[in-house]
Amino acid sequence: MVRKINADTKVQYLKGVGPKRARLFNSVGIVTVEDLIYHFPRRYEDRSNLLPISRLQEGKMQTIRAHILSTRQRRSWRRRGFNIFEIIAGDSTGRISCVWFNQPYLKNYIKIGRDIILYGRVERYSGRLQMVSPEFEIVSDKDNAGSSSDIAGLTPIYKIPDGLTQRYFRRILRGCLEEYLPEVVDVLPYDIRVRNNLLNLAKSLLEIHFPPDMSHLKESYRRISFEEFFLFQIPLILKKLRKKQKQGISHKVDAILLEEFQGRLNFKLTPAQTRVIEEIKKDMSSSYPMSRLLQGDVGSGKTIVALFACLIAIRGGYQAAIMVPTELLARQHYYNSSLLLKDINIVLLVSSLAPSKKIRTYNEIKEGRAQLIIGTHALLEGRLNFKRLGLVVIDEEHKFGVSQRAFLPKRGSNPDVLIMTATPIPRTLAITLYGDLDISVIDEVPPGRKPVVTKFVTDEQRYDVYRFVESKIREGRQAYIIYPIIEESCSLDLRAANQMYLFLKDRVFPDCRVGLVHGQLNAKQQHGVMSEFKAGNIDILVATTVLEVGIDVPNASVMVIEHAERFGLSQLHQLRGRIGRGEFESYCILISQSDSEEARMRIEAMVEYSDGFCIAEEDLKIRGPGEFFGKRQHGLSELRIANPLTQLQLLKRARHEAKRLLRLDPNLEWRQNSALKRKLSERFPGYENYIAA
Repeated sequence: MVRKINADTKVQYLKGVGPKRARLFNSVGIVTVEDLIYHFPRRYEDRSNLLPISRLQEGKMQTIRAHILSTRQRRSWRRRGFNIFEIIAGDSTGRISCVWFNQPYLKNYIKIGRDIILYGRVERYSGRLQMVSPEFEIVSDKDNAGSSSDIAGLTPIYKIPDGLTQRYFRRILRGCLEEYLPEVVDVLPYDIRVRNNLLNLAKSLLEIHFPPDMSHLKESYRRISFEEFFLFQIPLILKKLRKKQKQGISHKVDAILLEEFQGRLNFKLTPAQTRVIEEIKKDMSSSYPMSRLLQGDVGSGKTIVALFACLIAIRGGYQAAIMVPTELLARQHYYNSSLLLKDINIVLLVSSLAPSKKIRTYNEIKEGRAQLIIGTHALLEGRLNFKRLGLVVIDEEHKFGVSQRAFLPKRGSNPDVLIMTATPIPRTLAITLYGDLDISVIDEVPPGRKPVVTKFVTDEQRYDVYRFVESKIREGRQAYIIYPIIEESCSLDLRAANQMYLFLKDRVFPDCRVGLVHGQLNAKQQHGVMSEFKAGNIDILVATTVLEVGIDVPNASVMVIEHAERFGLSQLHQLRGRIGRGEFESYCILISQSDSEEARMRIEAMVEYSDGFCIAEEDLKIRGPGEFFGKRQHGLSELRIANPLTQLQLLKRARHEAKRLLRLDPNLEWRQNSALKRKLSERFPGYENYIAA
């Protein structure tokens, strides 16, 4: 009995695969039939232009159709056990040689007298044209009758593991599609497809893998992208609707509270900060819990806005908690907020606290004496209980997992939640991707802050950079020198922080005070070094990316980033945000020897742009949405081909249709939505929790 395949069938049971090859498929994430069908091409090659042999150009990838005139298999006299299979193919205009190495089985497929389509780079060897290891396809009688060929046309190219060929992969995939597509259930309701002029799913899947032409490919790409966006939006919309149904804390926000808060500051709030504070005031005075994302560039003043929100909660008799990703940042927030809110009992909760101190802090929080709690992941510990938690602030939200972000608010009775990020994205895109949150944007920096001058230099200019750093130290400024790793690596030619610290201290800057901080130091050591640097007792701080988040030293005006190609674009921008916080002209110098295209694009973007929103758009273009947002963080692993940056209008259309459907059928109980409901349960387990009771 022949096994009938379905979406969950393991690929090893497909004809031509088996257990051994299945392990190769598994290595690139293809375990089931569904994985295989949704393993989309990474690019396409247009091989539709079949050339006569006489018109082939050396050095180019080209496609020909020819007749097999002779075949020969021989062993290499240079390398023992090395097989060479060669054919001579020709047409009415000329002949060409094709060779394949260590593929003796080809003699069973390539026979004299057959027609063959060949695709490869054309070279000249010993005076004659040659292709080395070209892709090929034997032309069958069916092809002669007018059927399209996998190799002569718009040909898909896949990410595949070593041990599989593109030709073999396409053959397995085509066979799978022919058997499975008649069973495909389209989860997009028919009326949505009609309104948006979308293909059915089976046709889209077939033609995204084997497109007859570019127009069919575009329509298939559009159809599958729409579905990905549509499925992604439904849980977000349901989640937001569910939040609006909860009973929250309705704070009475005193009209003079903002004036009082402003009086505590030694600077004036920017219009953007004032606007966001008004949005937060409105949320916190409403009857449902605030659930707001605050995004703004590094140094835009998000923390001040968050402290005002904390003040609203505390004046109403509630506790506020701020969770940050690192102990360095927690201590900095604790120090700064203690200066600003002297009449409020603020406690610090971090893992490095002595056990006795931690127990006292737990008790203060439980009894309600602690009004503002600032901490790290230690706030998630099971022994911690709040007396009356009214506001949760999560800083640098991308540093926390989804479950961690959701856990802290559960310590209170529907507290208000403010999530902050310094990874800005365009507002319309943010509204769609963070569909369950309201969005606030601080789109300006405090007056007087100058853009950081950013320069790129090569390794040969290193000592010029050192002399520049030295000149700034003599002017009274301080500097950072950042490295991507701590210890020297045998496998990577990278300068390491530990080794370079000793070299810089003893050989390059013997007259300067040089310090070292990195993630392998314990929290107390890190805090000690940073306190010394902030106090001006260290001139040059050698560091790793432990500095990426939130360190504020206004006198530091120079940052040198070694091996800049090893950092992501948003990470480089975050690091650069540690300088330019004072009145002095500041400089970020990127040192790199990399010649990779992606590294070059990142460095060029850093030199050209200082605005975080521009940086974010460039980062999206370079990395794609899955890597930019973090697949584990946002469920964007479901966006296999859809790109919210390049398909924003399609995304907004899909969101509109998702909202429309949920207004009509909020629990997805209609018969035509049953397949959609099953698909959502498979892709987003637990989404049903957001369906209204």
